[in-house]
Amino acid sequence: MPRHQDMDDPIWSIRFKHGVHTVLLFIDSMKPFSEVTSTLLEILRERYPDGLTLNHTDGAPSTKLPPPGSDMPRIAYGVPHNPNDLSQGWRELPVRQTDIPLDSPIKNNGVVAFTFVSDDRDELEEVDFVVDVPSFEDEYDENEEQEK
Repeated sequence: MPRHQDMDDPIWSIRFKHGVHTVLLFIDSMKPFSEVTSTLLEILRERYPDGLTLNHTDGAPSTKLPPPGSDMPRIAYGVPHNPNDLSQGWRELPVRQTDIPLDSPIKNNGVVAFTFVSDDRDELEEVDFVVDVPSFEDEYDENEEQEK
């Protein structure tokens, strides 16, 4: 397990990403991932009751959220291969719900992808983090189409 990072302030701001969504959370880096997961789910249910959209081209929700009161779903977390270029993909964090963010590769002001995984998932099975990363070209193409 990694050593503790230098800690000036235990409250971190983390951008959690899934599909087109980015949720900024302030988390206590000394609290277990189970609390992070619980807080994230609460906010997702409140903000996106119809589900999460995976890409900008398809506006229909693609990821249904578990209903309140159901068992807490397993969420896998991932950090970017290259924090300066999120389009290069993500690697899964091998964290347990009792682990704390301070002992993980997550950093204050960092970006973390998340996805829902099944309870019977094989631990060796690679997780697919779907994060829609808009590019300048996408924005440029949209502006060109609107001008026509």
